[in-house]
Amino acid sequence: QVRLEESGGGLMQAGGSLRLSCAASGRTGSGDAMAWFRQAPGKEREFVAAISGGATYYAVFVQGRSTISRDTVKNTMFLQMNSLRPEDTGVYSCALRRGTMISTLAYDFQTWGQGTRVTVSS
Repeated sequence: QVRLEESGGGLMQAGGSLRLSCAASGRTGSGDAMAWFRQAPGKEREFVAAISGGATYYAVFVQGRSTISRDTVKNTMFLQMNSLRPEDTGVYSCALRRGTMISTLAYDFQTWGQGTRVTVSS
């Protein structure tokens, strides 16, 4: 059974940076696609970024200020976000899907972490 655990959230200042981590345990394949989603208060969950092998994909609102990466040895995925904005506030969850195909759709992912809360103050 695969488990995902996020860390790195907290209270941030607008304009600052954060680095979220998602540690995977259990039987995962290094080629499995992984992604970050977020859910702001009162809003639907939305795609943030995804990675599979050497391919990455970002939502428009984080392009140019975020980097998703993965350490296959440590089985950990990261999300570096810079130039934080108050609208980046939300619960950030990592997700994993079997297979290499990148997806931006939550229902394509079989395994989810509990999420880590990020609050960006202005």
